[in-house]
This record gives sequence, structure tokens and C-alpha cells, in this order.
Amino acid sequence: MPVSENRIRLDSVFPSLSPEKHYICEVNDKPHINMEHNILIPLLLTLGAGLATGIGSAIAFFARRTNKRLLSFSLGLSGGVMIYVSFVELFQQAQTTLSEEWGAHTGIIVTVVSFFAGILLIGVIDRLVPSFENPHEAHMVEEMDKQPRNPKLMRMGMMTALAIGIHNFPEGIATFTSAVDNMALGVAIAVAIAIHNIPEGIAVSIPIFYATGDRKKAFKLSLLSGLAEPVGALLAYLVLMPFMSPTLMGCILAGVAGIMVFISIDELLPAAREYGEAHISIYGVVAGMALMAVSLILLA
Repeated sequence: MPVSENRIRLDSVFPSLSPEKHYICEVNDKPHINMEHNILIPLLLTLGAGLATGIGSAIAFFARRTNKRLLSFSLGLSGGVMIYVSFVELFQQAQTTLSEEWGAHTGIIVTVVSFFAGILLIGVIDRLVPSFENPHEAHMVEEMDKQPRNPKLMRMGMMTALAIGIHNFPEGIATFTSAVDNMALGVAIAVAIAIHNIPEGIAVSIPIFYATGDRKKAFKLSLLSGLAEPVGALLAYLVLMPFMSPTLMGCILAGVAGIMVFISIDELLPAAREYGEAHISIYGVVAGMALMAVSLILLA
């Protein structure tokens, strides 16, 4: 079926879509994407990544000691995956898509602007979280049995959960849109974000446990804080997908790249160094990049 001049082929933007079907967007009418494409898996990936905060809380619930070397390596691995994917895959895909729509010169300008817009968005969100409630500080499982019960810490724990929810919201959009564009890439990003959510789950659990002495309550609230990610995915689906076009998708991919680079530099790498030896975190970063590189080669 030929595509008329007032329509845009979206299968060039979504390589995972079936080539036998035409996913088109009306320019003169209200944009629309054929939603026969399965969005259930991207939503489930985002849900799984968000609920990884519960894994961190479960570690605090069951474990007696923190394996700092493993956690440091894992956070470095997550950062390496995010940085490599952002620059090698997402940024390049965004530039290619936008250049096809706007020309090479304008395309790279729009890509760069969208990339830094993503950094600005997550940076503003980060600044809105008060420093004493920011969940980036490293916490150890052992702390749960060393601190006296303090009811005032309940507010801190609740605010930490809220802060993590705010941080997780754009991450949900990032995971969902990446998975819609490329399922294999979305899986890698979901795993990386899930790893990064584990210590955040610990960060929520510890102050709430200090305040209540109830490990189960700390676990439940930590788990709930991760639900902001699937909420972000649903927002992306309900608000963005009906208006999707190659230009919008390119801008989203570049913005997602910016968000993930900021998360890696601001959260993952500092936390990885704080939890363990500096070299262990660097080994994790290199391993994450290598793992992602091999995965992209095998899936090319």
C-alpha cells in the first residue's frame, strides 16, 4: 500500500515493527499510530525496573551485611550500560532520524538541543529534591540494627520515597520509549535502571525502619516508590504515542540519552565509588560498556 505525500512512514523510526504493516501518521489530521504493535512488553519492562526498589528493600529485610564490592561493581555496570547506550545507540538513532526529516545540519542541532533538554529536565528534578532527603547517599543494611528508633525519621523516609518516585518518573518514560523503538535496547536499559534502583530501595527502607521498627512496612513503602516508573510509561503511552512522528521520536530518543547520562554521572558512578573501591566501580563501567557493545553487535 503506497504512502501518500501527506503521510509519514513510522516503520523507519520503529525498526522493531513488522515490515508487512504500515504504521503511519496523518500530518493534516490528528496524528495516530496503529496500536497493533505490542506495547505490553515495554510496559512490563518498565514495571519490572521500577519494582526493583523492592529488591533493595528485601535485601535490607533479609540480609545482615551489605556486599559492597558486588554492589559497587553492579552500579558501575549499570552506569556503563547507560552511558554506552546513550551515546552509541540512542543519540545516533536520534540524529539519523532527525537528519532524515530536517536535513543533516538542522538534524544534528535538534538532536543536541534535545539531548541537553533531557539533562536539564532531570537536573531540575534533582535540584527540587532537598539535599538532606536526596536518595543518592549510600546506605548499608547493617545500619538498620545500629540506629535507635526515631519517629521523626518517618517523615524523612516518606520524603525519600517521594524523591525516588520523582526521579523514577522520567526513567519510566525512558525505558518505555526505548523499548518501543527497539525491544532489545529496552531490555538492556530496563536491567540497568533496575540495578540502579536497588540501593534506592535500601535508602527508603532504612529511615522508615528506624522510625517504625517494622521491616515489612519499610518494604511495602519502598516497593510503592518504584511505581512511578510504570506511571511514567503510561503517561508516555497515553500522551505521547497518539502524537508520535519521526521528529518527536527522534527528540525523545535524544532526550532519553541525556537523562541516562545525567543519572549515570550524578547517581550511579558516585554511589559505585562510595560503596566500594574505586577500581571495582571502574571495572563495572568497562564491563557494562563491553556487554552492551557485544549485545548490539550480536543483535545488529
